Amino acid sequence: MTSWLLLRGDAFPGWRMVMVAFLVDFIAVGFFFYSYGVFFKAIAEEFGDSRLGIALGITLTQGIGAILAPFIGRALDRFPLRAVIASGAVAMGLGFLLLGVVKTPLQFYLVLGVFVGYGAGAMGQLATSKLVSNWFVTKRGTALGIAATGISVSGVVMPAVSAWLVGSYGWRMGFVAYGIITIAVVVPVVLRYVISKPEDVGLLPDGAETREELPPVRAALGTREFVTDRNFWALLITVGTLFGISSSTLTHMVPLLTDQGHSLIAASVVASITAVFGIAGKLIYGWLVDRWDPRRALWLGIGFQVVGQVIMLAGESYAMFLFGACFFGFGMGGVVPMQGAVVGAAFGRESFGRVMGAMRPPMAVIHLLGTPFAGWVFDVTGSYDVAFMTFLSMYAFAAVVVLLLRVETRAGYRMAKRDTG
Repeated sequence: MTSWLLLRGDAFPGWRMVMVAFLVDFIAVGFFFYSYGVFFKAIAEEFGDSRLGIALGITLTQGIGAILAPFIGRALDRFPLRAVIASGAVAMGLGFLLLGVVKTPLQFYLVLGVFVGYGAGAMGQLATSKLVSNWFVTKRGTALGIAATGISVSGVVMPAVSAWLVGSYGWRMGFVAYGIITIAVVVPVVLRYVISKPEDVGLLPDGAETREELPPVRAALGTREFVTDRNFWALLITVGTLFGISSSTLTHMVPLLTDQGHSLIAASVVASITAVFGIAGKLIYGWLVDRWDPRRALWLGIGFQVVGQVIMLAGESYAMFLFGACFFGFGMGGVVPMQGAVVGAAFGRESFGRVMGAMRPPMAVIHLLGTPFAGWVFDVTGSYDVAFMTFLSMYAFAAVVVLLLRVETRAGYRMAKRDTG
């Protein structure tokens, strides 16, 4: 009922943008990235049975998205957001439909790169974070956290749905179904409801009555200004590392559990429970980053992920793996809203798209290594243990890099002033 009222317009329109972002994230991230692990073994069996090869599929998709991100970021800052997001939805929907008819590995990779890669970039977190950040300033972390729960809710629902589709109709028909839903649902909603920023309809961010209620507006930054800011590099290294670990863990989680003798449905339940705790993480960390020094929120998220990974690595039973996945999911959930909130606070909403877009290519160098690395480790050793141990050392590295962040949030303003003199 609340969602319907927000879309109908009986509330501050910014919350309507949050609900649209929730839906778009549900489709853009959940339909592909949360479901890919469920499709993984079926695709591998058809195209050569190499886990490295299929893992490269998701890496290619993310890599193309990263290459295009600076251009998409500029487009998001310059053009109506509804046009950019809708174009991404059309591309992703067509990509899913084409995956249902590809005949060779080359065709499979081309569809992932050309259609799904662009679609995921133009309608994914870069676009939805820009939309929400335009409408919220003082409540940005909270709003981003709520919007990003669309990713985790999809993670709760879609692994089980995907497992049923693969088991009943095959992986091809599963992607065809996702393509139809993406085009038939997302495109009309985006074209009907998305408004780029509150000023376009005579409003102010956060529903403020006067400009004095809000922090000063920051002018758009030049590329040199933000790429020479240490916050830019500290955040992209930290988030890129965490994304790389989480993407690899989510992709290989289902194959790992089925290797241990558990059914595809049982394995997909673990992925879904991980997403359930990710919902809590997004909401709590989004709220915290509006009130804490963001370094504390990032360290807390890293700590929960480490605990979860250790339990999953050391546990010898399904129950223990599930228990560890709960910790991992909670820690993982907060990364997306924290990244958006820190970028908004550090660089301002006028530069948000360009900064987030510029971060993606160097971040991808770190991010995209994780999934194929784990696939290669399994192909060579027959186990994921070495990959998990490597990820633990990467968490320690990320925690040290967080020390470099200096961001003036409401809670961190005094600390930042003290650190800079």
